[in-house]
Amino acid sequence: MKLFLIGIILPIGTICYAQDSTKKGHLTIGGSVDAYYRYNFQNAKDSGQTNNYTSFTNSQNSFELGMASVKVDYAIGKVDGVVDLGFGRRAEEFSYNDQGTLAAVKQAYIMYAPSDKVKLTMGKWFTHVGYEVPDAYLNRNYSMDYMFSYGPFFHTGIKADVTINGNFAFMAGIANPTDHTTASFADKNFLGQVHFATTSTKVNAYLNYVGGKDVSDAMVNQIDLVATGAVSTTFSIGYNGSVKIVKPKGGSSDSWWGSAFYFNFDPTSVFGLTARGEYFRDEAGVANVGGFGGNKIFDFTLSGNIHIDNLMIVPEFRLDNAEQAIFFKNSDKDIPTAKSTSAFILAATYHF
Repeated sequence: MKLFLIGIILPIGTICYAQDSTKKGHLTIGGSVDAYYRYNFQNAKDSGQTNNYTSFTNSQNSFELGMASVKVDYAIGKVDGVVDLGFGRRAEEFSYNDQGTLAAVKQAYIMYAPSDKVKLTMGKWFTHVGYEVPDAYLNRNYSMDYMFSYGPFFHTGIKADVTINGNFAFMAGIANPTDHTTASFADKNFLGQVHFATTSTKVNAYLNYVGGKDVSDAMVNQIDLVATGAVSTTFSIGYNGSVKIVKPKGGSSDSWWGSAFYFNFDPTSVFGLTARGEYFRDEAGVANVGGFGGNKIFDFTLSGNIHIDNLMIVPEFRLDNAEQAIFFKNSDKDIPTAKSTSAFILAATYHF
């Protein structure tokens, strides 16, 4: 046992000495955890269906763990290394193409900044597309919208972020096919983003792009717009519009598109409200929501945000309405007969 401890302590001491004898960096450790309860008012218990076609909340009348995350960031000079690990169902759904230990890696990248206007990044990182993000504590709504659920989650590749001035910046990159950490022999995708901001920075707009072949050799192009604006110190508006065009090998092009508004009201530092209204149109069944093509879906979500230090409690009501019957009633067996459904979520997120 003594020899074992000596074998651990000596290398650690050597590492510490080596760090002390060179330029020191800055280590940051953070993380988050979230949990929720969801009840769908259709309560389709005989069919076994949850009436959920978006990411991360596929449950019924159950307390669920979302994701536990640990993020380590070490910066020294112009170089920054980030490892962001996630555990739980949310992390597994996020890295749905990965197996084993890769599924726990939400992000892992190295960033080099040759100047204060240029950053080069290589590894795996969250997508730039869309208004919503994978980490629950960074969203004001707990449930996700359709555009997030059927768009990209992450990219693995290399990118350059260039800031021209306080009003204009852009990003360009090359990556594996969307949501693939490893993709040998696959064609690569092109990533792009242009960021505009007003002089006061009260209005920001991001024009995003992902294009290239997926692992099935289908050509995929997605164009996405995100805009945010501060109307006052207590009220702000967000917008996300996206279109995804898919052309299968030997087939013709089809697409889905969506549009969502986010109205955020924060009368105090302790309490806020967010109303999200989204229209998602998939007439050709490209996203294949619920296994039925030709859908036009409207969802409305009202979420409360109760803040207690770094804890956020989110009581949420959500209504989904589709043109085609894709939701199950309790009396349905194999075929859904409902065009609308509603659900209540009580979620809690904490970050440190």
